[in-house]
Amino acid sequence: MDTKIGSVDAAAEARANGVVGLPPAIPCHPITPAAPASGPAEATLGRHLARRLVQVGVHDVFSVPGDFNLTLLDHLLAEPGLRLVGCCNELNAGYAADGYARARGVGACVVTFTVGGLSVLNAIAGAYSENLPLICIVGGPNSNDYGTNRILHHTIGLPDFSQELRCFQTVTCFQAVVNNLEDAHELIDTAVSTALKESKPVYISISCNLPAIPHPTFSREPVPFFLSPRLSNQMGLEAAVEATAEFLNKAVKPVLVGGPKIRVAKAGKAFVELADACGYPVAVMPSAKGLVPEHHPSFIGTYWGAVSTAFCAEIVESADAYLFAGPIFNDYSSVGYSLLIKKEKAIIVQPERVVIANGPAFGCILMKDFLRALAKRLKRNATAYENYRRIFVPEGQPPECQPKEPLRVNILFKHIQKMLSSNTAVIAETGDSWFNCQKLKLPEGCGYEFQMQYGSIGWSVGATLGYAQAARGKRVIACIGDGSFQVTAQDVSTMLRCGQNSIIFLINNGGYTIEVEIHDGPYNVIKNWNYTALMEAIHNGEGKCWTAKVHCEEELKEAIDTAMGAKKDCFCFIEVIVHKDDTSKELLEWGSRVSAANSRPPNPQ
Repeated sequence: MDTKIGSVDAAAEARANGVVGLPPAIPCHPITPAAPASGPAEATLGRHLARRLVQVGVHDVFSVPGDFNLTLLDHLLAEPGLRLVGCCNELNAGYAADGYARARGVGACVVTFTVGGLSVLNAIAGAYSENLPLICIVGGPNSNDYGTNRILHHTIGLPDFSQELRCFQTVTCFQAVVNNLEDAHELIDTAVSTALKESKPVYISISCNLPAIPHPTFSREPVPFFLSPRLSNQMGLEAAVEATAEFLNKAVKPVLVGGPKIRVAKAGKAFVELADACGYPVAVMPSAKGLVPEHHPSFIGTYWGAVSTAFCAEIVESADAYLFAGPIFNDYSSVGYSLLIKKEKAIIVQPERVVIANGPAFGCILMKDFLRALAKRLKRNATAYENYRRIFVPEGQPPECQPKEPLRVNILFKHIQKMLSSNTAVIAETGDSWFNCQKLKLPEGCGYEFQMQYGSIGWSVGATLGYAQAARGKRVIACIGDGSFQVTAQDVSTMLRCGQNSIIFLINNGGYTIEVEIHDGPYNVIKNWNYTALMEAIHNGEGKCWTAKVHCEEELKEAIDTAMGAKKDCFCFIEVIVHKDDTSKELLEWGSRVSAANSRPPNPQ
């Protein structure tokens, strides 16, 4: 596994000589840093942690203060290369760190003991499912309280302080409880380096009385990490490439399909090199959108079973061989386990493993090494792509709206498509935005993120905050349903404090539409809010905020023109009023299949 961190491969060039870290983002935070400490006082746990975060590329830490982490926050503030971004709640702080890690390669959040830790836990679980290196730091109890029979506040009233730790053990790849200074240096460095190596979240609990205390182990500037790279087993690599090349070179119409684990494998460039060399048609699984360039000449769209891009499923499922790079086949990505994929035709390439049809499996092989070596062994074969070009019919445009006709969702996304460029990034919230955003054609350099594996509604608000804070050169366009927005709306406040100019399209259709299409009931209807008035209340005259409420295409065009023109430096919030039953056809199909999978009767005993 490559030791250089980043979003897919984009940030790799920013790190020279194997040193892990990224240049700081544009300063943007209202919390004024305290004056840096000087002299021996700098040799503290708090400063060491702050320096480590900066070295690995974290320049913004998303935090919620609590009495157990306040001293630690002082030391993070004192670090010149680090900014604290104060969030409205811990869940959003975790989601923001998730979004930051997607854009920058690693993220961090700081919360307080148990009440903060258990609140952020859901976001950490989501980052774990998406293979994101995220450093979750918790201000813990005073070191003198460990091993006593004392009951502390912010706990469940038992003298056992391990409840939070036990909860984090299942959603992090390493846990460090720092309650003495002797091994603090080792624990912190091991935690941070493990997050980078495993591309998973880690948990660091630091006793509240330790950050300000000097210790000899912190007396020298921390040496930047140079993580030992993982290497492929050369004999296994050669055998896997030989077997795969033989398998694919015999095929008449093979295809390539990119999956979400291309990100964790740092194999984006290698996948493109393979596509260039072999001439096979290139599709992506839905959760890999944005990881494979859609301007590639062989790109045919998203493979998502029955709800695939037009003509994509036909080419993939009729192929006599397919190579899946980094796939995740869950009930959502397989549309209720209904993909027409046959194991005997498939080569599955995971970050460190290759499985060939019903035959051999090869371990200890890095995906990027395998794809690059395979590119040199495959015969060029464009048969399947030529078939695609023969059957392809360009998409039609949605019917034109009549003057003042109520706005349709397909019209909304027709106009969002025109907003996209290399200077934008799309954040798609769980819901019908998954399906509508999948149909967007991403220009070269346009970012795209959504959380498909975990699918936690409300994720996108915090993720938009974090992504925009990390990728200051891009304008984030977030598509969020009203039900999801109500879960995490507060941190629009933090976007305004940070001076971000993201655009949120709030799609107001009166409820949890994705749930309606899986299983309807009165619980899927929510209380309607006056969303634009809520944004004005949050704005409260501080920062740059512009809002609009649109009911028809004419109003939508005017709002977009304003957001992209006169208000291009403002946070823009556009509430889009649509009919409650106005959904994509893909959601209707997907919902019925997922419903069928969910309602399968028990197997006979």
